[in-house]
Order: sequence, then structure tokens, then C-alpha cells
Amino acid sequence: MSSAALCFRTAKAYTRNSSKQSLLLARTFASTTRRYEINKVLPSAAEALKDMKPNSTVLCGGFGLCGVPDTLIDEVINKPEITGITAVSNNAGTDTSGLGKLLKTKQIKKMIASYIGENKTFEKMYLTGEVELELTPQGTLAERCASGGKGIPAFYTPAAFGTVVQTGDLPLQNNPDGTPKHYSYPKDVKVFDGKQYLLEESIKGDYAFVKAYKADKLGNCQFRLTANNFNGAMGRNAKITIVEAEHIVEPGDIPPEAVHLPGIYVKRVIQSTTPKNIEKYTFAKDPNDPEAKAALGSGETAAKREKIVRRAAKEFKNGMYANLGIGMPMLAPAFVGPEVEVQLQSENGILGLGPYPVKGKEDADLINAGKETVTLKPGAAVFGSEESFGMIRSGRVNLTILGAMQVSGNGDLANWMLPGKIKGFGGAMDLVSNPEKTKVVVTMEHTDKKGNAKIVKQCAFPLTGKACVSMIITELGVFNVDFATGLTLIEIADGVTVEEIKSKTEAPFKVADDLKPML
Repeated sequence: MSSAALCFRTAKAYTRNSSKQSLLLARTFASTTRRYEINKVLPSAAEALKDMKPNSTVLCGGFGLCGVPDTLIDEVINKPEITGITAVSNNAGTDTSGLGKLLKTKQIKKMIASYIGENKTFEKMYLTGEVELELTPQGTLAERCASGGKGIPAFYTPAAFGTVVQTGDLPLQNNPDGTPKHYSYPKDVKVFDGKQYLLEESIKGDYAFVKAYKADKLGNCQFRLTANNFNGAMGRNAKITIVEAEHIVEPGDIPPEAVHLPGIYVKRVIQSTTPKNIEKYTFAKDPNDPEAKAALGSGETAAKREKIVRRAAKEFKNGMYANLGIGMPMLAPAFVGPEVEVQLQSENGILGLGPYPVKGKEDADLINAGKETVTLKPGAAVFGSEESFGMIRSGRVNLTILGAMQVSGNGDLANWMLPGKIKGFGGAMDLVSNPEKTKVVVTMEHTDKKGNAKIVKQCAFPLTGKACVSMIITELGVFNVDFATGLTLIEIADGVTVEEIKSKTEAPFKVADDLKPML
């Protein structure tokens, strides 16, 4: 029989028996009234962690105390045999919460983080060699986790070029006396479109601990407000992602468009049993309230800072997207008139940041990059940390205002470390990584507490970024910065002379022909 005839006979047979074939297929997928269900929900954290081994790499979601999987962290404490953990997280909570508790029990061997912050236990353990620390810019950390979950082994980023992150001069571990024991390694640098980028390797987790607002039996997850932060990127990464959810719901109860972490990434789901915490309760105050003015300090310090902040507010232009650093920069919006509309971006995942809440309206799932309670403006958007820093590195943010310890005459910035003290990079290295598109303005007092110049020929402190600062605003005046030719004094404060500024400025500067009074 020819092949054509055989095909024809087969087609006739199939047509004759098509009803039987359909019935057979239907019975294959639904042969009973109830089919076996996918159910990833486990009865307890103990059950979810029963196979966890020592020396695991654990990715832990959260930012400050927001969106932290404390139920899972507490269960690790109940398993003292689990030691040698490499914990990957933006920060380690506080001395008494989050991963800080696992540092105290010495179950963590190494941290990969962007920020130590106010965690004195973490800082002390790092400085005395009790724990290793791979300090990583916040946006780079988010992308290392996100890329690891996408099968991408490495990527190039502009963040941290020209800093100790790139050169390998960052201590990974110290001796008990605080001297460096082991250093990081130099990063490969390549040029793309005339700009230098450094190579970062992705992170691969054994476990991811994720905190969700809702999760269903299929593992689909929904995050709430800024509790998304690192949870999404980390949840997509690990071999075993374990979600603790405030609410466990049936499949379909989370609308498809509200699923932020699809169930394909999630292995186990448990009920979250720990209360949510707030690190910094911050409330709205009447501008005339003495407590509101106390944020600037007191006496002469307050007068200096108010002058700086008022001038910084003049840099906001209608329609801008802006990101503000912790401290003085966060106070600038209070001095912006109603005729100027600016969208504030916060690197922990907000576009459309609003003012502080009134007392009683605070929300543990809604904080800014300084871990303070905040509100959202109408039309605001929330998203994960990896998307937030994508906006930043790509230059979508028009303006960033930061504090500084030192700025050099050619625009180098140092603002993350003083000798014997270390807070970490946070998001600053990413925020200054695209100065061609994002204007970087520094607000700071002209000298330090000892009277030393902070505008210097060359920064003595470790750099946050090279040739990145476009403008410096102090209580004495305003400088424009040209990365090639240096500083130009363009505005001078009332009652201040050029000679006084020269006496308090180490870096040389030119004086503009049309020197203006400080706005």
C-alpha cells in the first residue's frame, strides 16, 4: 500500500471514531468528579523548613521592617543546627527584629546586603570579624537577585564604577581588631556607548523567604504597597521559595492581573503568624509647630539647614521626577509652592510619594527609603525594588538630592562611610550612576563639626561615585560643578563674602561674572 493510501485510510478511521476519541480525551483529564489538587500550603513553618540544611544561601525579602518574613526567620532560630547561612537581604533589620535575630544567634556566617543602617549588632560583628559582609549597591543587589531568577549569570551596570566595589578594595571580613582580613575582588570593566560599566555576577539562592499579603494554594502571590520591595525578585530566584502570607486564599481569589509572583516560582506556602512592625513612626506636623522645625535641628544649625533646604527646593521644576536622600533632602518638598508639581520616587518602590500620615493613619506596608511612614499621592504607583532601580539607572529620574560628607572639585561624591563607622551604600551609588540624565544636587553644611572643609580637592573618604555631582548647595552659597573644569560659585548667601567662602573651601573655584544672591 502506498504511503498516500495509508494516510487516507487512517484519516477515515479517525473520522469514523472521532466521538470515541473525544470521550477518551475527556476521561483522561477528568475521569472522576474530583481530581487531584495542587496544594502548596503547609501547616507550619516547621514543616516548611524540615529539610533545610546548614550552609544554605537564603534570600530574605523585606526593606527595613517592611515585608519581612519573620515567621520563617523565627523558625530558623528554633533550629540551632542550621548554621553557616549566607543571608542575602537589603539589610538585616534591627538588633531585635528580622535577620538581626539570626546574627545574634550566630547562625549567619555571611551577609550580602546594601545597608547596615542602625543595626549596631550587625555593625559590630562586621567590624570585629564575626560575620562576613559583601556590601553591594542596593540596585545592583536587586538586579543580581532578579537576574539569577531569569537564568542570566551576569550583567554590566554603571553603578559603583570608580569606587571600592569596582577596585576590590572593600573588606569582606575584618580581624578582631578591625583591620581587614579578606578583600573583595576587582570587577571587570567594559565600555558601551562611550561609558564604563562593571561586571556583576548574579546571585543564586537555595531558599527564598518571602512575605506576601495574599497567597493561594497554587502559590500565586500578591504583595501590598511597599512590602513588594525585594520579595518579588527573590521569590523568582531560589531553588525552594517559601512564602508566608497574611491571607491564604482559594485559587481565583487573587485576580490574575494582581498576581505579582506566579505560583510556578513557589514551592511552599505557610500562614504568617508574626505581627507587622514599623521602624520609624513619622507623622505630619503643622509647619508652625515647633516639633516640625526641630527636624532641622536647633539654633544656628537649624538656621543653616533651613537656608540650604529652601534653596534646594528651587531646583524642583514642574513635571519633574525626583528622588530625595535621607535627612535634609527629604525636607525640601515642604518649601515647594503649589504651582510646582513634582512626582517623588522612592527607591524602595514608590512613584508618587506623598506626605507623612497623620497619627493613627500609619501603615506598616507603606514606608519610604528612610523607613519612615508615608502616604501616597493620587495616581501613585508601587512596584518592586528591581523595577525601581531600573528607572533610576536608565535616567528616568530627572533630579536626585543627596547629603554628603565630602565633594571634590570635579564632582566626586563621598557619602557612605566615615572611619570606624559604616552604614552601607543603600541606593546612592545607583542614584548617581547616570549624571548625564539625572542631575545630582548635594545639600550639606559647608564644613564639618571641627571646621574642616567638605568641598575638597580630592575626597579622602571612600567614593559613592566619580564625577557625578552637578551642584553643591551649602549655607554659604551655591556652586555649579563642571566635571572637566571644576567649580564655579554662582550664588552667595546674604552677609557672606567670597573671601569667607575661599577660607572654608579646599578646592579651588571660579566666581561667576554675574554672581547672584542666594535664592
